[in-house]
Amino acid sequence: MFQRSLKSVSLVTLTFQNGALTLVSRYARTRPGNMFFSTTAVVMAELFKCVSCLFIIMGQEGGIRPWARRLNEDVFQQPYDCLKISVPAVVYVIQNNLLYVAISNLDAGTFQVTYQLKILTTAVFSVILLQKKLSKIQWVALVMLFTGVAFVQFKPESTSEKVSTEQNRLLGFGAVLLASALSGFAGVYFEKVLKTTKQSLWLRNVQLGFLGVVFGTVTIFLSTDGQKVRDKGFFFGYDMVVWAVVFLQSFGGLLVAVVVKYADNILKGFACSAAIVFASLASVYLFNFQLSLQFVIGACLVCISVFMYGYQPKEKTQSNLQAQGEKI
Repeated sequence: MFQRSLKSVSLVTLTFQNGALTLVSRYARTRPGNMFFSTTAVVMAELFKCVSCLFIIMGQEGGIRPWARRLNEDVFQQPYDCLKISVPAVVYVIQNNLLYVAISNLDAGTFQVTYQLKILTTAVFSVILLQKKLSKIQWVALVMLFTGVAFVQFKPESTSEKVSTEQNRLLGFGAVLLASALSGFAGVYFEKVLKTTKQSLWLRNVQLGFLGVVFGTVTIFLSTDGQKVRDKGFFFGYDMVVWAVVFLQSFGGLLVAVVVKYADNILKGFACSAAIVFASLASVYLFNFQLSLQFVIGACLVCISVFMYGYQPKEKTQSNLQAQGEKI
């Protein structure tokens, strides 16, 4: 009974986080008024992730002294080890900035569906970098996923959301496509680092978060936002909505890592599919999004493909759960 309740909580939590992040981000990037700088939001999300993981490690070590000793031994005394993490750290910073470009130019439903291409890119990089073997069902699921995303892209322009900001659908699609590719590469690379080194998942995320702050800050001043940040300030345009986006972005991955202990691949697939439905239906009421036949067909294909790809025989479930929980 208790285990069943935990699974239900996991399902609701995962669905809410996946759908809410898309909806709140879309609202924050398309509403009238002072627009925050997305590059600064990326930095803040990385900072929050780093700090939260530091507290988790402190709790695991049981005090400040053993916590400081652990950081000294596994981080400060191994500077070259950080070079391994610098690769996914840079990639994640670029990816998260691209996601803001995508959500600024694509309606929430289309974005949520299209971003599932990260499953395809993760599979491809897993085969290339980790020599993983996919089942026939998984290959069929990937083809179905690609087909569903293609269907969604060809929905009539008249069904798009009515927002006050200018939209560039092609730019948004290109951004989410590149972000999906980067997500697949970074996730697989990070998984390989975790499996070949002794540092824990939380410690690796401290390194990811810290390096993300550094690289993200450099990105700010190398981009067009640099001069604007100097003139208007780092937190220009921030309000409760923007902080909600930062919170959901930062703690979403940590949340998944925790609840995955009580979930399986089918449950995670259901949560992902439910988030697509949630974001799409909510867009109808929040942004006047109009559902088209092409969108419905495409979204259904993607939802089914997520189920199919996540299906694993019972004897393989535990090992796969561990691999799935390694990336935040």
